[in-house]
Amino acid sequence: MNIPNFLTILRLALTPLGAYALFKNGGNDHHWMETAWLTFFVIGLTDFFDGRIARATNQITEFGKLLDPIADKVSIGTAMISLSILHHLPWWITIVILAREIGVTVLRFAVIQGGVIPASNGGKLKALLQGFGVGWYILPLPHWLFIPRDLFMYVTVALTISTGFEYFKQVLKR
Repeated sequence: MNIPNFLTILRLALTPLGAYALFKNGGNDHHWMETAWLTFFVIGLTDFFDGRIARATNQITEFGKLLDPIADKVSIGTAMISLSILHHLPWWITIVILAREIGVTVLRFAVIQGGVIPASNGGKLKALLQGFGVGWYILPLPHWLFIPRDLFMYVTVALTISTGFEYFKQVLKR
């Protein structure tokens, strides 16, 4: 166990707390929405720092390379499904993004004997945009911010799809 792997496990442990806060008082309580946003923000920070610390201290492990993207998918998936259940995020966005995430995860497991496929720069950017995009749906925003929020998420969906194709192309080159 090292600090980066601990942060990844912490991200998994905090995810149910974020979901709980989202659903508290019917999902429309501004205090609990802000608590949920803060929880998912901390989850995003742990993702940022676990990778930085692992690279800076040469603590990159096979366990971390495998669990880190799974923790990302669990946290973002939990937030998206929760938001869709609450009718804050369209289901089609959740389905498209989670289909890509599940597809890439299955692909990673299918080729794991040849080594773990590390996250690409595009994949890291995708994760960052997904985190910010979902954050906009968690926060109780004024209506005039709905259009920029939605446009941001459309860009995120496009990047999510394109980076998914990149992973599949990378595996075909192996």
